[in-house]
Amino acid sequence: MEEKSIEDYYSVKPEYVPTLYALQVELLKLQKHIKENNLRLAIFFEGRDTAGKGSAITRFSQFLNPQLYRSIALGKPSKVEKGQWYFQRYLKQMPNAGRIAFFDRSWYNRAVVEPVMGFCSDEQHELFMDQVNLVEKMLIDDGIVIIKLWFSIESSEQARRIAERLQTPLIQWKVSPVDLAAQEKWEDFTHYKDKMFKLTNSDHAPWMIIKGESREATRIQSMKYVLSKFEYQNKDQELCIPDPLKIYKYRLP
Repeated sequence: MEEKSIEDYYSVKPEYVPTLYALQVELLKLQKHIKENNLRLAIFFEGRDTAGKGSAITRFSQFLNPQLYRSIALGKPSKVEKGQWYFQRYLKQMPNAGRIAFFDRSWYNRAVVEPVMGFCSDEQHELFMDQVNLVEKMLIDDGIVIIKLWFSIESSEQARRIAERLQTPLIQWKVSPVDLAAQEKWEDFTHYKDKMFKLTNSDHAPWMIIKGESREATRIQSMKYVLSKFEYQNKDQELCIPDPLKIYKYRLP
């Protein structure tokens, strides 16, 4: 791929900044609403490697009050956690009253990444698939708002972004063994992704698919969707309408 200049990594599309700014103002209004009404919001950011999950969370939380949200990106389970119920370490991270939790990957690791990479057994995978809808229904019935976002990306774009990471000192740390296997195991990821959508897309916690045209577009549409799920004081209603051609509920093919 063509090597980027230093300026390329710090530049953004001019039309993106005003929209991002306005949406970040709305997110501050939403955070205030959640705090004042003791709401609990958990947002799951899922997708293939390099799809832009982490950078989206960065833009979501950039100007929020850090005392009122947490960003969760759990690593490999400890020896103790391996002996626990799979959901246990994630449930500890669920938001308290008046708080938001951003999950940079969630328990859906066991739906896609773990079986593809051989990090869990078939039995563990199937048990997760049997339990996850019930777990989410119980949390939602208890008052937690769960939003599940899937950042979609094409194979060619993923290959470009992996190469970009490998060539750029500032983001080389992002490259993991899963990243390096992503292209080789593309079809395996697709198989488990489709299975996950089919079995875990529920009325109480639907999957929202975001078309990954660009990192900027996915951030904007995911922000708009989250804001559209709440009514709060001084909301800019028109700004918070997501584009149904760019973000939409999963439907069986």
